[in-house]
Parts: sequence; C-alpha cells; structure tokens
Amino acid sequence: MNINPILTCDSYKISHPKQYPDNMMYMHSYIESRGGEYGYTKFFGLQYYLKKYLTVRLTKEMVDEASEIFKLHGIPFIREDFDYIVEKLDGKIPLRIRAVEEGAIIPNHNVLITVESTDKNVPYIVSWFETLLLKTWYPITVATYSYKIKQIIKYFLEKTCDNVDEEILFKLHDFGYRGTSSEESAGIGGLAHLTNFLGTDNIKALVYGRHYYNIDCAGFSIPAAEHSTITSWGRENEKKAIEHIIDSFKDNQLAVVCDSYNFFNAVEHIICEDLKDKIIKRDNLLVIRPDSGDAITNILFALEKLENAFGVTINKKGYKVLNHVRIIQGDSVYENTVWDILKSITDMGYSAENISLGSGGALLQGNKNSSINRDTHRFAMKCSSVKIKDSFVDVYKDPITDKGKISKKGRLDLIIDENEKIRTINITNLGENNYHKDSIMNIVFENGELLKEYSLEEIRENECKYYKPHLEKRPF
Repeated sequence: MNINPILTCDSYKISHPKQYPDNMMYMHSYIESRGGEYGYTKFFGLQYYLKKYLTVRLTKEMVDEASEIFKLHGIPFIREDFDYIVEKLDGKIPLRIRAVEEGAIIPNHNVLITVESTDKNVPYIVSWFETLLLKTWYPITVATYSYKIKQIIKYFLEKTCDNVDEEILFKLHDFGYRGTSSEESAGIGGLAHLTNFLGTDNIKALVYGRHYYNIDCAGFSIPAAEHSTITSWGRENEKKAIEHIIDSFKDNQLAVVCDSYNFFNAVEHIICEDLKDKIIKRDNLLVIRPDSGDAITNILFALEKLENAFGVTINKKGYKVLNHVRIIQGDSVYENTVWDILKSITDMGYSAENISLGSGGALLQGNKNSSINRDTHRFAMKCSSVKIKDSFVDVYKDPITDKGKISKKGRLDLIIDENEKIRTINITNLGENNYHKDSIMNIVFENGELLKEYSLEEIRENECKYYKPHLEKRPF
C-alpha cells in the first residue's frame, strides 16, 4: 500500500480549516513531554517519520483518494487547498520543522519539536500533521526507558568492573521483536534501544537503521539456543543436544538455554561436569541462560556452580569474574529487576560483567512492569501561536480542572541560558522566520525537504551533549 500523507490525520482534523479564525496566515505548534517519572526524555525518531512520510510529495491521485475516503466517512474536505499544494507547491508539504538534536537528553517541560506553516494559504497544515508527528512519543519513550536501564547497569559496572566502556554496550539485549504490535513498532522501537546499546535480536531494527539512519549494521548478536533446539532431542538427550550445539559453533560466542527441564541439574551436572572440559577448550565464551522461575535464585545458583567448576579471576576492583562462561537472564527483565539482580550478584562479590540481560515486551511494548505509552512522559503537541493578518496571537489552554495541561504561549525556542540550564523561551518578539541566536534547535525539514540528517553514530554521541541526569540514590 502506497503512503498517502493526507490520510495520516485524525478524522476531526479534516473539518478544522473552517473552524480557525478568518484571515489566519500562520500557525506555530510544539511538542513536549509534560512530565514523567524520570524528569527527562531522550529525543529520537523524528527523522524516521520525516523521511518515510513527510518527504513524500502529494499528488492528484492522493488528493483523489483522500477526497473519496473523506466523503464516504462523512467529513467535509476542502479539496482545493490540497490541489493548491499539488499544483502550486509541486506537492511539497509547506511546513518548517525544527527540533533538538536526536540522541540528546532534554529535561521535561521543554520544547523538543516546533512546527510552523510556510504558506499563508494553508497555515492549518501544521495541525493536520499533529497526529503523525506526535507518534514520535513512541521511539522517544523506548529510547528513554532503555537509557534509564543503561544508567543502572553502568552504576554497577563502575563499581565492580575494570572495563566499563567495553562491557556496557552489550549488557541489555533486545528480545522484544515478537512482542511488538507491528513491524513498524519493532523497527523504530528496536532502533531506539540501539541508541544506547549494541545488542539486539531484532532484525527489523537493523533494517530501519540502514534505511533511515545511515548505518550498515546498528546492532549485533550471537548464535543462541531456544527450547525447541534442546527439547526436540527428547528429555533423555538434553546433554547430547547441548553438546551438539556447542560443537556446531566452535568459533562463536554462544548462548545455551538451560531450563528446558531441570535448570539446576543442567547447570550443575551437564554444564559444570559433563561438558566442562569441552567448554574450557573453547576459544569463545559460553553463555548460560536461565529463564523460568525466580531470576535471582537461578542466577546466584548458576554463579556459585560455575565458579566452582570454571574458576574466577579477581579484577582490580576486587570482584570475581567467571572464567570461560557468562550468564544472560532473558525473562522478567525490567527496570526494578535490573537493579535487584545486579545488586544481588555484586553483594555476593561478583562483578556485574558476569551477566547480561535480555528484555522483550517491557522494553518495546510495555507490560504490567513497565510503561511504554504516550502518557508515560505525557507527550502532547499544542498550537501556541497564530498570525491573524499582521498580528501574532498567543494560543494556549489553561483548564481549571487540570493545571498540568496548561500549554505554552507564543513562538518558542530552546536555549542553554546563562546558568547553563536548558530552557524554553518565547521568541514571538523576533518575528516570523527568526530564532534565538543561542538556540539548540535545528531546522530539520522545510517544504517537503529533509534539511538535516543524522547517522545513528552521531545520535549515540549526542547522549551527553547538553544534559546528563544523575541516577537517583537507592538504599543498599
């Protein structure tokens, strides 16, 4: 199905052109997080929506299709305005979009994106595309959640590991592809995670990285067993199954699931006794994967048995690092359990580098233990300024029933002030097409063209460019 940008709006938007004031010549809207648990968000994903949807030029056929659908839908459509865009503007959508740099961490209650009209004949086009542009809440929310977990892992690595920078990048692995609502969610959500880490089993994220963020391969993985590759051998042949998998991938780091039947037996006897010599002779690490049951109980059991069988090295910080083997926990991994798991193992004297974590639904879709939705960080896009004839008018809402929904006024910009704080300011006094000299926003899209493009590598480097939140203190 071909993309028709005209159809990326809510039904009620179609009737709005007739509802705005007469002689409206210009509109300005903004997107912000109106608050959230962390106090900040990591900005990512706008480039995807711009490249896929808004750089598409409108055609007569698109207008025909929209006209037919809207008529059947029962909503009046001002066709001549979109015919004007097709015929007079060469199909280019007349918007200017400015945004903070992708990858930047920005405190809540600040503008992340501003959207302005560039043609006085169709200024309402800003609001028309609210429905599409506000979907940036999703990759931003995933990137922020992944980033927060990264800070927790980094906290424990800095305490217990000698090579933090090398270890951190593969400590949270994306297991969420199958748990997402769509291929699109898997792609842009999985790529949002890869702004923080390099580990993923989400192939769609790699595809999106290549198509939309100029990177040949955004993430990496290793050969790994699943339960069927063990259980298809039969219960009595679990050892043979694991041995066969180990023999089949001699040149690779390899992960083997150990809870198909009796996790404790598989670790203590199959891994630590029957296959011990074979594992020691490998050139690459064997990764043991607990799954079912209580994560901390299983991990601590595995650490003890693996230490007894394979030995440990004491690193410079005085923590134990397993020889020849590692662990990956891929079940019930979310923000709180990440903290609990790492605290438990470091309390027992083991370095956090002994374990990696795999997260599925909690990472990309949200579940009872995590929140991945528009209200997680209370995202909204609001009109804040219009121009009637030659005069700017502040546009805002101020509901007495919910002061948390008071919106901002005027044309807006984002700066770092004299106190080195990120701050949203009103720039209506500067007039149309002018911006603050110290703005940290860039024009990324104008009149159908992408003007600034980021690679994923650049986005990763932007993580600490403007603002670095501190991990809140938790009691030990």
